[in-house]
Amino acid sequence: MNSLEAKVGIIMGSQSDWPTMKLAAEILKKFNIPFETKIISAHRTPDIMYEYAKNLQKRGLKVVIAGAGGAAHLPGMVASLTTIPVLGVPIKSSTLNGVDSLLSIVQMPKGVPVGTLAIGDSGATNAALLAISILGIEDKNLNHSLVEYKNNLKKDIANIPDPTISN
Repeated sequence: MNSLEAKVGIIMGSQSDWPTMKLAAEILKKFNIPFETKIISAHRTPDIMYEYAKNLQKRGLKVVIAGAGGAAHLPGMVASLTTIPVLGVPIKSSTLNGVDSLLSIVQMPKGVPVGTLAIGDSGATNAALLAISILGIEDKNLNHSLVEYKNNLKKDIANIPDPTISN
């Protein structure tokens, strides 16, 4: 999507984070939310990360979804440079299954909030839904679409009352 019209930024520390973060992109596409995706490393490209974070509001972005593994500094560093909401997605790692990432993101010091989601796929999906909730505060149509989405989740469960039947 065109970065000039993006409302949500999806950023990640490396290409290997994309299989998880693409789930956030898929949810945003379902809701027709303009977004951009970028690989920005807090450790390997700190100058690019700084410029990106400092210019978020000027460029019209409303929410950032930041996926990071290992030391997972990207969400917190971006949050330290902006006042727009930053939603952190811990990426599952081979060493500690993403617990290291989760603890790095969730343990932000007082005054630098990062909305921290679950590790991995659920976190990426829920980060997109949370971003939609945030955008829906000022957009009644978007909020209505989110209500419909949640109602459909309820219907899906109600249609499979027997737990031995898989989806």
